[in-house]
Amino acid sequence: MKVLVIEDDPGIIEVVSLCFQMRWSGAKVVSAANGHDGIGLVETENPDVVILDIGLPDMDGYQVLKEIRRFSDVPVLMLTVRGEDTDIAKGLELGADDYITKPFSHIELIARVQAVLRRTQGLTVTDEERPFVSGKLMVDFSRNEVTVDGRPVKLTSTERKLLYHLIRNEGRILSHESLLAKVWGDNYVDARDLLRVHIQHLRQKLGDNAESPSIIVTEHGIGYKFVRPGG
Repeated sequence: MKVLVIEDDPGIIEVVSLCFQMRWSGAKVVSAANGHDGIGLVETENPDVVILDIGLPDMDGYQVLKEIRRFSDVPVLMLTVRGEDTDIAKGLELGADDYITKPFSHIELIARVQAVLRRTQGLTVTDEERPFVSGKLMVDFSRNEVTVDGRPVKLTSTERKLLYHLIRNEGRILSHESLLAKVWGDNYVDARDLLRVHIQHLRQKLGDNAESPSIIVTEHGIGYKFVRPGG
């Protein structure tokens, strides 16, 4: 496995490298001290996961994430300062798969990386599974294709997995805890804000009205329900 760390603090890079040496000996860690070089390494090194700091000398981590998402759906964990909830929300809205706050323990870092890799690699769909088609929406999970009114929509791996569970339980209310456990894992069952941000992002991409959603419907205090869109 290859890990790319985009971080200008040599101390953080060293800590991350030591974490993987201690807990994941087969991993290779490569690094970039600025956003421009980091974007280039995503293309040339083809990492399995990216750990991206928000504060970089040439551009902020959000811009780096935007550029990465133009050509890659590699899993990205954002490094944030503890307590900066707005940083977390913005990163998730731009396509980050998860976040970790500084300072962090080696156990927490490895657990987060493992959880992200399970999510991004763990959606098993058979070739025989039929695409979902209703109204302007078409979702083919076996081909990783989503279109709205004939236009392709690019989803992150986490968004795909979330949409998969919503569609496969069409018409049923899925609790916050159930969705969080299915998509993120049992350690995330209380992370409702994380789920809320991804639901908002998914609605936006599917053309669902944010103020009065009709496809991914909120059941207040309980969870969410997928409703088959009309023509």
